[in-house]
Amino acid sequence: MKCEHCTRKECSKKTKTDDQENVSGGAPSPAQAKEEKGEFHKLADAKIYLSDCLACDSCITPEEGVQLSQQNAKDFFHVLHLNKKCDVSKHRVLVVSVCPQSLPYFAAKFNLNVSDASRRLCGFLKSLGVHYVFDTAIAADFSILESQREFVHRYHQHSKEQRALPMLTSACPGWVRYAERVLGCPVTPHLCTAKSPQQVMGSLVKDYFAGQKNLPPEKIFHVVVAPCYDKKLEALRDSFSTASYSTRGTDCVLTSGEVAQLMEQRGPSVKDAAVDSLFGDTKEAVVRRHDGAGSDGHLAHVFKHAAKELFDEDVEEITYHALRNKDFQEVTLEKNGEVVLRFAAAYGFHNIQNIILKLKKDKFPYHFVEVLACPRGCLNGRGQAQTEDGHADKALLRQMESLYSAIPVWAPERSAHVEELYREWLEGSDSPRVQEVLHTTHQSVEACASTPDMKW
Repeated sequence: MKCEHCTRKECSKKTKTDDQENVSGGAPSPAQAKEEKGEFHKLADAKIYLSDCLACDSCITPEEGVQLSQQNAKDFFHVLHLNKKCDVSKHRVLVVSVCPQSLPYFAAKFNLNVSDASRRLCGFLKSLGVHYVFDTAIAADFSILESQREFVHRYHQHSKEQRALPMLTSACPGWVRYAERVLGCPVTPHLCTAKSPQQVMGSLVKDYFAGQKNLPPEKIFHVVVAPCYDKKLEALRDSFSTASYSTRGTDCVLTSGEVAQLMEQRGPSVKDAAVDSLFGDTKEAVVRRHDGAGSDGHLAHVFKHAAKELFDEDVEEITYHALRNKDFQEVTLEKNGEVVLRFAAAYGFHNIQNIILKLKKDKFPYHFVEVLACPRGCLNGRGQAQTEDGHADKALLRQMESLYSAIPVWAPERSAHVEELYREWLEGSDSPRVQEVLHTTHQSVEACASTPDMKW
């Protein structure tokens, strides 16, 4: 079975529903699984809809296939089940982190505003036995701030001899896998090294929050609710180490659709609850987002920061100019009649093909590109906004976009909690610990040697 836009003669991609026969022997027995399911008798198996084949180039190994088969509600309920047993040595603190792009889906699904949807989701999760529910907005703060600093550094380092630009965002796991395992070294040096919001959230929960609660990281089971199935793939590489431990930052990813299915089975009799704070604040946090139509806002925030830092220009509003289509847009900054910054947003596989072709031909006009696998951005993730037959639900997507645009925008530079974490958790914004915790390295392969049948 090949992807719609596949460029390879052969394909090792898994089918949409993974074969559960290959799951390791550590899986629960049928009797135990039945007990754990309880009233949730229609749990969805792990599915990977590899968005426009951006992650299909032999990227799912047999070992990863086994791990992906466990990235579903069964694993989640297994931990809930163990927490109800008398053997406290097997108990784990359940933490769920919710992506901002998932909230409009729940709001549209249950006919609520975004704030009420957040409370409803939190109340549902706590009714199951989840101990803490966080949002990932603060993790996106760190990802954006580190991307800003990296872009300015690359801009100063760029020359004909040292091609530090363009910088390509690395927050989309489908795109990153495609770049690493298909495109290789012509592209991977241009990937931003700042970790994605999901990866940063893993560090916040398993390192900072665990320390605040005096818990070893392995005693925390961290679940992320996300709009995209490729986030399950990202969780497989989402790990970090210190001198005393090594752990995976995210233990399980559930898509918005998978969680909504569980909520529908549970029924409406759930008491709403406020989202928790990593800092123990008693005041309920306001739902917020970053400046991006359907993304975490890397383009907008990096552009504003670069305009000020490099050219002393204050940019209040960003004007997007659609080029080939609505998913390929350009943003420019002019000074003294000259374009000094040229950014772009490229969403969807066809637009990604075009920018890579320009990059390989050394005819690339952009300093920075926000790259996302899904057309129209993260709101259109395959884990939500889909009809039962797997096609995009355009009416639902329009409703979600309207709900998302109404969420207040928050600049990461304004967060006092972020400043506090840089100071107390990361030992300063320029410390070696920042590089260790908030940055990553990208694998590189020789695309010309490993994928001779790629067509561009």
